[in-house]
Amino acid sequence: MSHEKNPPEATGVSLGGSFYFYCLQCPLLAVNQAAGSGAMSDKELLELPMSQGKFEQIWGDLGFGELIKELPRTNSDAWLTAALPDGHFTDGFDLDLPENTDAAFPVHDVVPVVDSLPPPATVVPSTTDYPGEYDFKLHFNQSSTTKSATSTYSQLLNKLYCQLAKTCPVDILVGREPPKGAMLRATAIYKKSEHVSEVVIRCPHHQSVAENNEGVSHRSHLIRVEGSQKVQYHEDPNTKRHSVTLPYESPQLGSVVTTILLNFMCNSSCMGGMNRRPILTILTLETFDGQVLGRRCFEVRVCACPGRDRKTEEDNLKKITGETVTGTKRKRQISNQLKEALPAAAPESTDEIYILHIRGKERFEMLRTINASLELMHMMPVADQEKYRQKRSALKLDQASLHPKSGKKPLLKDSD
Repeated sequence: MSHEKNPPEATGVSLGGSFYFYCLQCPLLAVNQAAGSGAMSDKELLELPMSQGKFEQIWGDLGFGELIKELPRTNSDAWLTAALPDGHFTDGFDLDLPENTDAAFPVHDVVPVVDSLPPPATVVPSTTDYPGEYDFKLHFNQSSTTKSATSTYSQLLNKLYCQLAKTCPVDILVGREPPKGAMLRATAIYKKSEHVSEVVIRCPHHQSVAENNEGVSHRSHLIRVEGSQKVQYHEDPNTKRHSVTLPYESPQLGSVVTTILLNFMCNSSCMGGMNRRPILTILTLETFDGQVLGRRCFEVRVCACPGRDRKTEEDNLKKITGETVTGTKRKRQISNQLKEALPAAAPESTDEIYILHIRGKERFEMLRTINASLELMHMMPVADQEKYRQKRSALKLDQASLHPKSGKKPLLKDSD
């Protein structure tokens, strides 16, 4: 069924106080108009016959094509005129739109996309000793070099030697009481510059074994603290460095130090961990918000025999510095005194006089004779010195001729 070319019969329907025109042959909703010939109920509206015509015929019958032709172009002001029917725009027309200010439209910083891998540890903690206004110091009690020692400290090397997972007591001394809430932080870093950017962690073997890891969530941390329930283990979100903190406690009555118990949970020679790379331990006194009040640093070697390794490294250092390795303290003092008594090497001079202190009269007479001979030779002319040498040589030859040849004995006259 198709529409005729004459306009189809239509009726007006009242819905919600407005009048709409419906085609009797097609219930297509037209434009909103302000007139109508009657009202229809919703039931009658639903019973209207459906159209069987084509969309092109319906479009033409309703006159939408002519209506679109009469619409203004996109480059004209007629659209705004239709929206504002009071008149056309003038040259000075201003819609008084709000300005695009930062307050009205805040601009958010664009966060760059980064890799999901953890960033490298580029921030290097300071290793310079800093006592600060609280005169922060450390003291190590054990200094034995016996093979049975589980930990020992070398003042000569500023180095702590200890066994794996053995308690190392460290005494904390301060000149005056730190502020309330102060804490102690222990951090391990590599000593050499080519390794300092890496994070010090335990080797995979010591992390995975059950020994020393029962109920521990921080298995990768090298340093642990014993004897406190307020210990916290940290991993820096930026550098990934490990540290352990505990609240600072004032010395007990009758004591001037506060003792903390450190454990080092991996050997210095472990593959996949420190791998024979020397490490430093940084112990800092900080406020509750991380402000450093004092800092002390010392080297650490975790080994099977701390006493032996300490003695070996101290002896090697003494050999390098020229100090006598063996002997008593008295012998070392005498050696230093002799070094101070000997004059320093200087350009040769025949006119300058030197003073030599000699212990014992016999040595003095011997050295005085030598000195007199040298003075006499110095005063003799060169020709006379040569004649003297020749005469001495001839005298030695004569004395040698008087001695019997080897294997023969001189005949001695028998005495009556």
